[in-house]
Amino acid sequence: MSLSRIFHPRTRPEIIDQFLRFGAVGGLGFLVDWGTVSLLRAPLGLTAATLIAYFVAATENWFLNRFWTFRLSAASNQHMVLQWLRFLLANSFGFLLNRGMVFLLYATVPLTVRHPVIALAAGALCGMIANFNLSQRLVFRAQADGTIPDATSSLSGLPDDSTGPHGRND
Repeated sequence: MSLSRIFHPRTRPEIIDQFLRFGAVGGLGFLVDWGTVSLLRAPLGLTAATLIAYFVAATENWFLNRFWTFRLSAASNQHMVLQWLRFLLANSFGFLLNRGMVFLLYATVPLTVRHPVIALAAGALCGMIANFNLSQRLVFRAQADGTIPDATSSLSGLPDDSTGPHGRND
């Protein structure tokens, strides 16, 4: 397997398709996030509602990404609970970007406290690219070892002759 296969394992159209699906799932996740904040704000307060809403929306996003966005590689090779935990862990950087922006806006722009949807949208955009890359590479990979069969390899099952004596493409 060449280095380009490791760093760019899928074809461009497949990545674009996945990113568009990921964005659609994220859009629905944004609505879940906003709805959860709206429901929980009065009884729990804005801060607690915002934190809980992230995990509700992240769970919905994981589920839809597992069965729709990354359906060809994700559903069969990992236990669901372990994959959900891996999703939350892998997207913890995206969580910091997302909720970091939300709380920064709450603290500096009074309008966002009155209308949290503005801060939630900004946070969702901040975390989207990081979450897509982390989800694609760490959570929803094609095989347990993280490799994806080369589409140009022989269907006969014979090993690829293109590698050199040390398993490298020279």
